[in-house]
Amino acid sequence: MTHPAGTLALCVIGAGPRGLSVLERICANAAGTGRPVAVHLVDPYPPGPGAVWRTGQPGELLMNTVASQVTLFTDDSVDCAGPTVPGPSLHAWARTIAEGAGDHPDRVRAEARRLGPDTYPTRAFHGHYLEWVFGHLLRTAPEEVTVHTHRSTAVALDDTPDGRQTVTLADGDRLTGMDSVVLALGHGESLPDQEERELADFAGRHGLTYVGPANPADAELGRIAPGTPVALRGLGLNFFDHLSLLTEGRGGTFKDSETGLVYLPSGNEPILYAGSRRGVPFHARGENEKGAFGRHHPRFLTPEVIAGLRRLADDGRPVAFRDAIWPLIDREVRTVYHEAWIRAAHGPWDAEEFVRLTLTGRCPDEELLDRYAVPRDARWDWQRIERPYGARDFTGRDDYRHWLLEYLRRDLAEARLGNVSGPLKAALDALRDLRNEIRLVVDHGGVSGASYAGELDGWYTPLNAFTSIGPPAFRIEQLIALVESGTLHIVGPGMRVRPSAPDGGFLVDAERVPEPPVRVAALIEARLPDVDLRRSANPLLRALLAAGACVPYRLDGHETGGLAVTGGAPRLVDAAGRAHPRRFAFGVPTEGVRWVTAVGVRPGVGSVTLEDSDAIARAALLLPEPEVPSVEKHVTAHQITMHQISDTGNIGSR
Repeated sequence: MTHPAGTLALCVIGAGPRGLSVLERICANAAGTGRPVAVHLVDPYPPGPGAVWRTGQPGELLMNTVASQVTLFTDDSVDCAGPTVPGPSLHAWARTIAEGAGDHPDRVRAEARRLGPDTYPTRAFHGHYLEWVFGHLLRTAPEEVTVHTHRSTAVALDDTPDGRQTVTLADGDRLTGMDSVVLALGHGESLPDQEERELADFAGRHGLTYVGPANPADAELGRIAPGTPVALRGLGLNFFDHLSLLTEGRGGTFKDSETGLVYLPSGNEPILYAGSRRGVPFHARGENEKGAFGRHHPRFLTPEVIAGLRRLADDGRPVAFRDAIWPLIDREVRTVYHEAWIRAAHGPWDAEEFVRLTLTGRCPDEELLDRYAVPRDARWDWQRIERPYGARDFTGRDDYRHWLLEYLRRDLAEARLGNVSGPLKAALDALRDLRNEIRLVVDHGGVSGASYAGELDGWYTPLNAFTSIGPPAFRIEQLIALVESGTLHIVGPGMRVRPSAPDGGFLVDAERVPEPPVRVAALIEARLPDVDLRRSANPLLRALLAAGACVPYRLDGHETGGLAVTGGAPRLVDAAGRAHPRRFAFGVPTEGVRWVTAVGVRPGVGSVTLEDSDAIARAALLLPEPEVPSVEKHVTAHQITMHQISDTGNIGSR
């Protein structure tokens, strides 16, 4: 494709939320420059929703974030060099749809009318929002910017003698003369590992069903017949999605009764067994009391502390997560928990005094808790959180089922107390709020390779997911109803799955529940594929890796599997360690360089995604790149915004 002389040609591969964010930042930064810019968006799926948020997916699949906390636009909390261009959150946009704006199907308008600020939207509805954002960008793009869409997959990326880039598409088209290329690929498929290959081969030989790690919207669940015994391995967010598709998605219904929610089977469901190593599902999210912008304001993991930890890393002395960062997180969470407990028991003045005394550090914790009459069995206990059954030995499945239902009912009750008023959920939501601060420490080699592998990836990241990014509370209520109806059986802690040729199926049991294994004819891996460049099924990444044009990120000898990129505007790094001046990549494939890259954009909290998008856009537009600010300044900018938000009446300091 040729462009008029003087035109800057940019290619964005991946037109989901991150690609859309780059387009928005290109429009914002190109306005008024006078230089023509041609942006090429490459994605086999529609621009905006992309694959993950496509609008045709089942309505049973929900977002894991409330509507008021979803956006794709910048605000004053975003620390970027480009101009801030505000836009509506998903909830604000939904209000306009509910009032009649736009041309939308009845089901979209009906959901818009139901949607409150603290409602969890369907993923399809989010896709419609992203579709609107794309249309809005086209309508409001500055005169300098033209946008071209290519509904295909990029399969190759090559340098030309003048340094420009050529992108080859699966349909045979070639985009030549690209001045810069941005990889905004999001979640992608992975090639199966050895265990997954063996399980799939076993299933094929014995007429069974094996569903590997995947987005549930892509999983081939239709081949599982009603009444088929099925095991779901994993009890996280992916599990709840599969569960919804196999129950409500097959005509089952939930009804309120005098004794609580009940499930009425349709008869089309399989017989469901589920479990995990931990043996209990992710914690329910507390009902949102923080509004759109509120968040916990760190008291221990402060800008000064973060800056000190980063200086150590910059001097070649990265810290160990468990020794240097975890104690600060622990103090944050304990303080929030006991503050909320004391507020509920004794009132706000005592809670404020407790926090002041805690921050002085002059009084031992246990003595301080005694002073405020916090019972021993009500105090924060990580062991009880991580392993709620402790050392208990269950006598059988009925014993475990009885314990599990009581545990789930308690978790549901705690969630309904809220993420500020309820001590447990206030503490766990503080973990969610701390993600930005933790990123600032651990990203780009802030901790040692051994610590990242064993302590962050191997321990804290799963703990963070289990405690702070679980399902909405009503999903736990539904889970209880499914267990009580006999539709679902949770097998217990230490789930084991093994193929058995003599039995002609997969045998499933649990280490902590002494019962004979059950035989199932289908096994579903209820999780997303691992982020691992070495096993990526993406043809472009595979071609770049084979050519040495990209490499997995290495950290003190530990190879993360994430795509290696530089700091600042994240440029692709090749096998020789050279940063490519015209190639950029960010988001999920770079997990390991950055931490928890799948997190979406939230208004008012200084989104890392938006900051990366702006840096990439400015570098691609050949605009001056700002000097990378000190971590202390970076965090302070975000926290000043939080204070300003708090002063307007939202709960910004919780």
